[in-house]
Amino acid sequence: MVEPGEWKKKRDTIHHYDRLANVYETLYRDEQNLKIRLALEAIQVGSSDIVLDVGCGTGFLFDYIGNLVDLIVGVDMSPVLLKVAANRYKCQSNRSSVCLVRVDADYLPFSGKVFDKVFVFTLLQNIVDPNKALREMVRVARSGSTIVVTGLKKSFSEEGFKNILIRAGLKSTVLISREQAKDVIAVCRKV
Repeated sequence: MVEPGEWKKKRDTIHHYDRLANVYETLYRDEQNLKIRLALEAIQVGSSDIVLDVGCGTGFLFDYIGNLVDLIVGVDMSPVLLKVAANRYKCQSNRSSVCLVRVDADYLPFSGKVFDKVFVFTLLQNIVDPNKALREMVRVARSGSTIVVTGLKKSFSEEGFKNILIRAGLKSTVLISREQAKDVIAVCRKV
């Protein structure tokens, strides 16, 4: 059950990103693209992978892996960001299937052990309980799958970020913390 204070924070976050949706790409394109490139340098994405992009925003990740995988499921709580992502996808050709779902990351509406890759870019600082959401992501990931999570450096120390991952049952195999990136990037495996 969502507590009233928790729902207020979620609602405020939705409204914030709804207001930013039309300028989001202008504001965050370079930052998001850097994180995605760094993460993809550390992992392999296969054509048979089923990918979950939690907090997909406007769909930056689609540009990078849309022609590499058969299915990408993008989830976000902001209906306006999802609309921008849908328009981005419509403008692309030779792309995989993309399914966009408005959903709370704390309550993913998927069966367990479905996804081969889970990406979580720039989301944790917007969540009341990052461990709760990460446990949901672990639940829907297949055994042996890769989960890529970023933690905004101004919101999490590197040690604090590692502790959040550990408490959620994740062990990062690669931790990327480049000076030019605003986030620490963890590449984790579900065992």
